[in-house]
Amino acid sequence: MIAKTTIKRISPMLSVADMEITTSFYCEVLLFDIVLASPNYTIVGRDGMSVHLHGPTPEDIMHDIRGHVEIYIEVDDIETLWEHVKSYNGRFRIRDLFDRDYGMTEFHIADPDDCLVFIGQVTQPKS
Repeated sequence: MIAKTTIKRISPMLSVADMEITTSFYCEVLLFDIVLASPNYTIVGRDGMSVHLHGPTPEDIMHDIRGHVEIYIEVDDIETLWEHVKSYNGRFRIRDLFDRDYGMTEFHIADPDDCLVFIGQVTQPKS
């Protein structure tokens, strides 16, 4: 039997066209903090989790990945984050808060590089 190591964290790595614009999105809209910043590699984090951004990625590569990358972020108070994020409707492609048949309440937002970010929380019982 092969011994298993413990996974401590999984961090998505996203290609970006413009580091400043994408970093600003994750910090301003989704309320991440900058953990590490350089012209070609930035890590944004929140609550012990992180998203790694690398680039700038050439346009021919961005063309191939735009609309084909998705990440899922589970939160514990989706309503509070939704109240903040919905004010960006019109600036970013956003799907309003809704309940999924698999027991999650979600909203979706596309980042500046057209990575679809799913934000979800286990659906709370209706009182």
